[in-house]
Amino acid sequence: MSTSTHLVRTLGLRSLVLLGLAYMTPLIVLGIFGVVAEITAGASASAYLVALVAMVFTAISYGRMAAAHPVAGSAYTYVRRTIDGRVGFLVGWAVLLDYLFLPMVIWLIGAAYLNAQFPGVPVGVWVVAYIVVTTALNVIGLKVADRANFVLMAFQLLVIVLFVVLCLAHVLGHGGGSALFSLAPFGGSGATFSGVTAGAAVAAYCFLGFDAVTTFTEETVDPQRTVPRAILLVALIGGGIFVVVSYVTQLVHPGGTFVDSSSAAYDIAITIGGSLFGALFLAALVIAQFTSGLAAQASASRLMFAMGRDGVLPRRVFGTLSGRFSTPVAALVVTGVVGLLALFLDVATSTSFINFGAFVAFTMVNVSVLFHYVSQRRAGVRLNPWSHVVSPVLGAVVTVYLLLQLDAHAVRLGLIWLAVGVVLLGVLTRGFRRQPPELAVDETADPVVTSAV
Repeated sequence: MSTSTHLVRTLGLRSLVLLGLAYMTPLIVLGIFGVVAEITAGASASAYLVALVAMVFTAISYGRMAAAHPVAGSAYTYVRRTIDGRVGFLVGWAVLLDYLFLPMVIWLIGAAYLNAQFPGVPVGVWVVAYIVVTTALNVIGLKVADRANFVLMAFQLLVIVLFVVLCLAHVLGHGGGSALFSLAPFGGSGATFSGVTAGAAVAAYCFLGFDAVTTFTEETVDPQRTVPRAILLVALIGGGIFVVVSYVTQLVHPGGTFVDSSSAAYDIAITIGGSLFGALFLAALVIAQFTSGLAAQASASRLMFAMGRDGVLPRRVFGTLSGRFSTPVAALVVTGVVGLLALFLDVATSTSFINFGAFVAFTMVNVSVLFHYVSQRRAGVRLNPWSHVVSPVLGAVVTVYLLLQLDAHAVRLGLIWLAVGVVLLGVLTRGFRRQPPELAVDETADPVVTSAV
């Protein structure tokens, strides 16, 4: 194991966008379509539109922070460097709910799909297979994982396009051209403002991924330009896909009543394309979970690497890289071990954490931009007030509101996790009297650069 603390710069704009979209998993909009449509009473497109607006404001803030602090660590790093190290630690601890548990949820969902298709094979076998293959690819390095991502993402996007085309053909065949244009997916007869915003809080789960791009900053060529562009592109491309797909799907099935909301999109796929397309759709869902798990595990390991390098996690375990592959092997293995909890949990329980940690991180990154603006103004540096004041204020307001729309169980579990973090912080800082440990990292360092992909 090498004692190096620098990652290798290999990623260009295309790779970052693909990693973000893979983490986001565009096909997940269909995986939870029935749930969102049920909550919004058939106004799922509105829920995704509200979530998109919230995520765009926050994506701008992530871009500003990535340009100001081009190192790994994402929200954890931005908050500790602009507000306070202790606050940054708690944000990093909160976002671990998202980063550490999301791969487990992804693998669990993928295993459930495979178990439905091959009931003779236990779910646990599929979970372990997902973990082993994904961890092996991530240990070898992002260049190999990126090539796998490109092929698998292309297949996933092809299925999405086919799904949309078949939906449009189905609507045309049953209602004519005028049926393609309707406001019902944005405001069904039973839709309410509270229902749409509650749906947006759930729909925001689909957007988790644009922020993960920032954890690859130290592996990106020209990060101060590339990372902000990639963040915004991932949010806009993903959000555009979600709004369009939810719109056409809602046209095929108006309203929010389903026999089983958790498998509604699969039933719709069979309705519009028959059993052959249903099988193709199921295959795409399984592959989507693999590509998403690949990116999610890589991102979680980079966050733990940044925290380990600073010393807030054990440095000898998390703060060093493999001498052969220049990847955070220990962090990848830990994420894989956590994934084994999927053998004992269901999807509902494991996902209850995720949005809480994400919304806490989103809110605090928006706040950190405001702190950065004030400090730069005091230093005589003039910054754009729209992207450094207006946008982050709007982003913070919306993300706090969505946080309050989460169900009480998720909030309760999230607060318990934060309480554990406060105890750990008290130990690290000897009663909060000093800052958490941090390793000084040269943000302009570019020790190893290979061709951008």
